[in-house]
Amino acid sequence: MILAELCTEESPETEPNNPADIRLSAMNLLARREHSLRELRLKLQRRFGNDPLVDSELQRLADENLQSNTRFAESYCRQRALRGFGPLRVRQEMRDRGLTDLEIVEAFEVVGVDWNVIAAAAFAKKFGQRGCDDLKEKSRRARFMQYRGFSSMHYQSMLEK
Repeated sequence: MILAELCTEESPETEPNNPADIRLSAMNLLARREHSLRELRLKLQRRFGNDPLVDSELQRLADENLQSNTRFAESYCRQRALRGFGPLRVRQEMRDRGLTDLEIVEAFEVVGVDWNVIAAAAFAKKFGQRGCDDLKEKSRRARFMQYRGFSSMHYQSMLEK
């Protein structure tokens, strides 16, 4: 009888989202690293649902310059270049994170990465300084560089050594 009573009791309703909780979660995420607006929105929506308060709090953070797509784009571009990734891959990853083409172009200009130097470093780290005459090996090296996001103009001279 007691079990039947427990099963028929109404479950407590979920409490409405509190703007302070949404802001605190967003600030905690931003304290760890920069996030694009899209990334932050997705993470907050996973936690708080599709509440309009999420968008209003995100707008407030952007207005206060606590969240900035420009700052995120520059940071992300610099970080990925230092990890040995090329401009094609970095640009695509930035699009996937919700950045506009204008924000991406501006970040590339501000960061001012020499992609030829990054390509040479990535190539040397993976393959060393030794050359190769084998067509199959050259193809493998070219595929690696393409996967990393470099165009043929960045690595063609390295394959011919």
